Amino acid sequence: MPRSLLAVSVLPVAVVGIWLLRSALLRWRDLRVAQTYELAAEQRPLLLRVGGAMVCGMCATALVVAVVMGGYGGRDAQETASVDRSVQPQPVPPAPPSQVAPSREPQPVVTRFQEVGQPAGGQLLEGAVAGPDGHPRTVRVWLPAEYKEDPKARFPVIVLHAGGAGTTADAELPDVFDGVASAVKLGRSQPFVVLAPQPPPGPAGPCEPVAAAPQAVADDAALRTAVAAAFRTLPADPGNWGALGIEAGAPCAAVAGLARPDLYGAAAAVSGRYDPAAFARAGADASGTVTARLLLAAARADTAGLDSARKLQAVLHGGRGRAAQAEVRISDIVQDYSPERVRLRLVRIAVQYLAESLAKPAQ
Repeated sequence: MPRSLLAVSVLPVAVVGIWLLRSALLRWRDLRVAQTYELAAEQRPLLLRVGGAMVCGMCATALVVAVVMGGYGGRDAQETASVDRSVQPQPVPPAPPSQVAPSREPQPVVTRFQEVGQPAGGQLLEGAVAGPDGHPRTVRVWLPAEYKEDPKARFPVIVLHAGGAGTTADAELPDVFDGVASAVKLGRSQPFVVLAPQPPPGPAGPCEPVAAAPQAVADDAALRTAVAAAFRTLPADPGNWGALGIEAGAPCAAVAGLARPDLYGAAAAVSGRYDPAAFARAGADASGTVTARLLLAAARADTAGLDSARKLQAVLHGGRGRAAQAEVRISDIVQDYSPERVRLRLVRIAVQYLAESLAKPAQ
């Protein structure tokens, strides 16, 4: 039955129930008076009115529940359909054979993204995207809670760098999304879509050798194309994409920001250890003309991490070429009662830095 008809039916049922209840009350008063003066009085009309009022009350309650539940069900179905449509890759019709130009580059291949969890109130999906070598690799995408609220909104992107080969960064640090969501909840950042790609295979790890950083963090066109086709993200340019690395992944994010400021408008490295000389060489030969922006964050108690960050900052500022122009900031204020709390606050600071830096025009 339509909601409007159910809502209209509630009123007459409620009116009849109130009338019966009022009539039963008057009959009960008459019965009490009759008993006081020891007069004969029949109780059957009173019982019938009370029973009728109870039936009307139950019917009205059932109709109200049906109207309310029908409203919530409709909204939930609409939201679910909106999310499902938004995360599915859009089909691209094949071009006629005469218009297909031969190319030696591997074509971006996207598998269907499937939900694998709902951390930090968002939605975590997993798919496979062809890497630079043409072989598929795992890519995880975290959509913030705000993603499903406005089906027309588009979001900036954080690329979350992993510290080890063969895995994604969220597998190493599953609570990282809590820090991202916390920054948004406290009003310190706009919502981000977070990408956690599996790093390409290599004998020395995903960030080595950092001396050849422009090649190590090459523009992965397949990944960017796949993400743009499947999700509502802002264009892949330095004003909308940033890099983040935590602990073992911190050097990856730092070298990505220093070597490719034309791809990442800002980078944040949390609790990392760095090779200042190698990073200075990578930053000196940075691509493009955009100034690199880098945050090196570590807990106040992490003396080794802060020492490594300060050495890197000093070497970069005294280096040659583009490295000397890099804007490098250090955060050393975080302290808390547990390592998990410290990491959450460090990630929150890193996300706030990325949001503020990406909002500034590139220099």
